[in-house]
Amino acid sequence: MLEIYSGALDVESILSRWYRLSLRDNCGAFVPFVGSVRDENGISGLSFDLYEPLLKSWFARCSDRVEKEGATLCMAHSNGNVYLQESSFVCAIYSSKRKIALSMIAEFVEDFKTDAPIWKYDLIGKRRIYALERSTPLYGSGILS
Repeated sequence: MLEIYSGALDVESILSRWYRLSLRDNCGAFVPFVGSVRDENGISGLSFDLYEPLLKSWFARCSDRVEKEGATLCMAHSNGNVYLQESSFVCAIYSSKRKIALSMIAEFVEDFKTDAPIWKYDLIGKRRIYALERSTPLYGSGILS
């Protein structure tokens, strides 16, 4: 389940809905992760660009891996501006057994940080500046030499 929102996420609402789904599916483990914008380097927030077809394809591969282990993956991400102390990324994995959900959430968050096709910008004053120093190249993207 992939959800894309304009602006900051309503974390409580999203997690509550996903938690109810985990109960409906008779799961014993629900493990969430929430990413929030913190005050650093003089930013007033972050801005995100998503290319939905590529993001959906990436998420489907991740979701398939999780489902093979008997778990369910949920993710929500912001498109556009998200300001200090707001959240831009929420994910959760639920499963019948805690060990599966606990190990897979860590793996997914690390995969997200390195491979998700989401471009991040710092908001400084009225400027949007690409966060190059905190970005990683996406495998298979760019110009071949």
